[in-house]
Amino acid sequence: MNLPNKLTVLRVILIVPFVVCMLVPSLGETGMYAAVAIFIIASLTDLLDGKIARKYNLVTNFGKFMDPLADKLLVAAALICLTANGTLAAWISIIIISREFIISGFRLVASDNGIVIAASYWGKFKTTFQMVMIVMLILDYDNNIYQMCAMVVTYAALILTVISLIDYVVKNKAVLREQK
Repeated sequence: MNLPNKLTVLRVILIVPFVVCMLVPSLGETGMYAAVAIFIIASLTDLLDGKIARKYNLVTNFGKFMDPLADKLLVAAALICLTANGTLAAWISIIIISREFIISGFRLVASDNGIVIAASYWGKFKTTFQMVMIVMLILDYDNNIYQMCAMVVTYAALILTVISLIDYVVKNKAVLREQK
């Protein structure tokens, strides 16, 4: 197993301690800071594995499959934890997670037809805002300015999620047409 794939597997493994730190109340503030650290480390592995795989020609079928899945698992776990602890409205989590299922479905259908759907800039912006949003919501500082900034970032992430979904659907609508 090459280094990018090991980083992807590490990202999946890090979900377990992240969720524990998020959901075990007795960990208190220590758990919150540990969750943020774990989430940031896991997010950085996403950045690193892709760069390393492309730079050193280490792209594998395992990586093509697991890398986006690991990303979705990490973000979904964070959103569910934030919803469970009352920090994030369920409807926001549902929209963001639904978008990920829809895009995964698109990619699966495209793959069956020999088409590769590359990540778009909208998708990259969406991911960046989601990561920042998650960190800000975990920290959840009791400060009006911080809370307002977190709300702005949350709605920006939500809007970018919807825009990136529309962008994927419009650019790739031919994927859904019946093949003969």
